[in-house]
Amino acid sequence: MGQKVNPTLFRLGPVFNWSSRWFDDKQYKKTLLEDFKLRKALMERLKNAGISSIEIERSINSVKIIAYVSRPGMVIGRAGSGLEELKEFLYKILKIKKDVKNVRKIDIRVEPIKEPNLDAYLVAKNISDQLLRRLPHRRIMAQTVDKVMGSGAKGIRIVLAGRIGGAEIGRVEKLQRGKVPLSTIREHIIYASVPALTKKGYVGVKVWINRPEDK
Repeated sequence: MGQKVNPTLFRLGPVFNWSSRWFDDKQYKKTLLEDFKLRKALMERLKNAGISSIEIERSINSVKIIAYVSRPGMVIGRAGSGLEELKEFLYKILKIKKDVKNVRKIDIRVEPIKEPNLDAYLVAKNISDQLLRRLPHRRIMAQTVDKVMGSGAKGIRIVLAGRIGGAEIGRVEKLQRGKVPLSTIREHIIYASVPALTKKGYVGVKVWINRPEDK
């Protein structure tokens, strides 16, 4: 079961919470597409700040957005100026006019990531960026595993698939250290998949990290 289902989806409820928290039975399609648009825009705008994930909470007249980043200072800016610019950007994305009565309010919260080496998305993104710079894939995987295990992880698994190193025939390379029990629901398995578009084609990067509960 753990091999066939996204590890985060498999643990929704007992371990993880939903990344979008709202209820809308009349305009579900519109609200869902709005969430997708918000996430896509923020992930692109805040990629230099080391953004990992975004949570969205909605009530009747407000949208609360929680962004988890490794460098929060780059988002907040001097005296909070960065947050105000980000809020204006989101108003444009959602096409909300601020001078209208009963306008929806946007509340943005920036949460720092305490240990970036234990965040699967940031680890996978780092591997992807290094592959684009044509660094040796085995060295990248070995160094990444050392960093993650040194940060206190119980286990890590990295899988690369595609024309690795510009090879004529695609293949799969795996590296695992420690325990990564995908079928054990109570384990905090953090998963991410980030493709690397090299000159020879896509190389898929998948990362599973068995993170301690207190991290």
